[in-house]
Amino acid sequence: MVLTVSEVSKSYPSAEGRVAVLSGVSLALGPGESLALTGESGSGKSTLLHLVAGLDLVDAGEIVVGGTRLAGLEDAARAALRRDRIGLVFQQFNLIPSLTAGANLAFQARLAGRHDPAWCAHLAGAMGLSGLMHRYPDQLSVRPPLILADEPTGNLDEAAGEAVMGLMLDLVAETGAALLMVTHSDRLAQRLDRRLHLQGGRVA
Repeated sequence: MVLTVSEVSKSYPSAEGRVAVLSGVSLALGPGESLALTGESGSGKSTLLHLVAGLDLVDAGEIVVGGTRLAGLEDAARAALRRDRIGLVFQQFNLIPSLTAGANLAFQARLAGRHDPAWCAHLAGAMGLSGLMHRYPDQLSVRPPLILADEPTGNLDEAAGEAVMGLMLDLVAETGAALLMVTHSDRLAQRLDRRLHLQGGRVA
């Protein structure tokens, strides 16, 4: 299996005590398989994606990516896992092809009026990209065995969204990667092999 999620639970503190976001969620993905993760806002979809990516840690249960248990890894090892085995795709790309990855990050931060070189370096390290900041966007292509996509077509019109979805599915077919995609679109979910619907942090 490329990905195994076993009885994963996650909660966060609040003023009223801890709030459960995920409760006993399990799934498995093999090479070349695609799975749509659906559910209402707040159902735990993005939280699950972040846990699989090693951006956060589970409270209970286990996540295994390519035979490696995430729970036993330090921050640096999880960052290396993201760099080497996981492709992350989000709603907004907005990369300028003539700028390096580091310059793109700094440019976006300056536009937002909060450029902080130390914080940019910290973010790059957390994402496992420290050694890639000198590369240009078209030099960052890799062939990870696992692709995690969080609403990758959310900011696109229907035609563009269909085109991006087609490219992602072609990539899965050509490389044998596994795809786990969060989506609110029933139409796009139907194009994937399987669907897992979350409701209140549980598999519905």
